Amino acid sequence: MTGNQRRVADPIAQREGFARMLQRITGNGVRTILVETANRFARDLMVQETGWKMLQDLGVELVAVDSPMSFVEDTPTAVLIRQILGAVAEFDKALTVAKLRGARERKKATTGKCEGRKSWSEMDPEMVKVARQLRKSGKSLNAVRTALANQGFVSSTGKPFTRSVVSRMAD
Repeated sequence: MTGNQRRVADPIAQREGFARMLQRITGNGVRTILVETANRFARDLMVQETGWKMLQDLGVELVAVDSPMSFVEDTPTAVLIRQILGAVAEFDKALTVAKLRGARERKKATTGKCEGRKSWSEMDPEMVKVARQLRKSGKSLNAVRTALANQGFVSSTGKPFTRSVVSRMAD
């Protein structure tokens, strides 16, 4: 997905946990679902409205704990307020995503990296320097891993590094 494409939110019924909950409550008589806030139900206005309509069709009442009447009342005013709050939640989500993307891009521009695991060069540059010197001197991967272990450079489990780790580190 490119930076200009908008990610479409998953419909309520396609969310794994929500689908399991719906399956469970259809047989046990529960007819009310409580959500902390309306935007925890859906941060996309269309997903919110279609999800709410689907629940109504199933005879399930949706109640937002912070605004108990937002999904209960079906008056024109209640619908307007629910839709405005849904649009504000959608806008807030888009704004947060844009801010995070910008921050990641700035970090990457200044440091060259922003996400993912730290490399051994970042975590222990001295160990990588030793491994590279040993490899340049013609030592095998096994000899390098043994030499590193003898100098106290071991994995998080306290064992010598594997050949593949030494290879990525030193080559």
